[in-house]
Amino acid sequence: MAAPQPLKLTKRAVDSLRVSSGDTVVWDRDLPGFGVRVYASGRKVWCVQVRGPSGKPKRKALGHFGKVTPDKARQDAVIAIDRIKRGLSLDSPPEAPEPTVLDLAERYMESHVRVNCKPRTVVSFESLVRVHIVPELGHIRLSELERSHISGLHHRLRMTPFQANLVVKVLSGMFRLAEAWEMIPPGRDLCRSVRPYREKPRERFLSSDEYGRLGDALDKAEMDGSVYLPAIHAIRLLLLTGCRKDEIRTLKWDDIDRSSGMMHLRDGKTGLRHVPLAPAVLAVLNEIPRIDGNPWVIAGNGPEDHLGTGSLDYHWQKIRSLAKLEKVRLHDLRHSYASRALALGEGLPMIGELLGHRKVETTARYAHLMKDAEKASANKVGANISFMLNRQASGDEREGGS
Repeated sequence: MAAPQPLKLTKRAVDSLRVSSGDTVVWDRDLPGFGVRVYASGRKVWCVQVRGPSGKPKRKALGHFGKVTPDKARQDAVIAIDRIKRGLSLDSPPEAPEPTVLDLAERYMESHVRVNCKPRTVVSFESLVRVHIVPELGHIRLSELERSHISGLHHRLRMTPFQANLVVKVLSGMFRLAEAWEMIPPGRDLCRSVRPYREKPRERFLSSDEYGRLGDALDKAEMDGSVYLPAIHAIRLLLLTGCRKDEIRTLKWDDIDRSSGMMHLRDGKTGLRHVPLAPAVLAVLNEIPRIDGNPWVIAGNGPEDHLGTGSLDYHWQKIRSLAKLEKVRLHDLRHSYASRALALGEGLPMIGELLGHRKVETTARYAHLMKDAEKASANKVGANISFMLNRQASGDEREGGS
């Protein structure tokens, strides 16, 4: 029986192969040494056969056709042929390339960040990885990465302390998961000794006068139509609830439970939380028209859309310009809500509940405001007692002189 002509070993081609008796090997036309052994019983087995350094031919079966796809068999054949030609054993698997920081970063983003984090966090971390971490460290093997690489990157970003510290935080998270994934040995967090830069506090708290100017600006913009009305409603709700920007942007009408007097924020940063519907909040909600077919409280331009974050930021810039609050961010309205609560006598635990903080440390940032409130109260009490003491002393002097 003449040897079969080589052909391109695709699934269709191998499916059509038959022999009447015994067995034969059909070789691949494009990859020398790669073939499929066809038996009269119908069984077909992928195989390779090439000569090693000694000149003797060596064969290896790569699995049954039907269980191993042609593409997988071809990939395995390339590796097996290379190992035979180099005289290496076929019993041990080829050595996997050592992972680099780039490999870890890709797995970290794909398996952790995109699965567990909010969309804005994903965007932020992707930018840090793409712009800073991969260009500086991506090519370095994990076993060769040193603390000096991390501290050097941190130092180069020293002019932007917040970003520099966040890069180290992301790297630390990557290393913790690399340990769990057995990509690095335990206890090799190279970020542990990197001292964070002192960050300039970004909190900004509105004064009573600034609240007044902001209210006037919102009223004016609403009357003359210079600002998109849903954006004005969103800003008012942010002011009155202390909610995060995305919690208000993505608020649905179904989330408002007037019977219980609560807003149910289903996709908050810390998970589901409930925000009381204060009378002032209800007053704003009552002014917002409900659009048929649109589930969102803060409607966007599309018939079924909510207001985009970029659009809200744009309209806020117009409002804050009218109010002469040029450096105030939307998030500062949340800080201002907390400061007003403290000024009215609320404690840190209650403020943490109102703001939806999961960790006590997050609320603790407002502790200095509590100290200020305590000092102001102490001054008032002390002044009042001093006034009464002095008044009593003045009365005694008058009685003694009469």
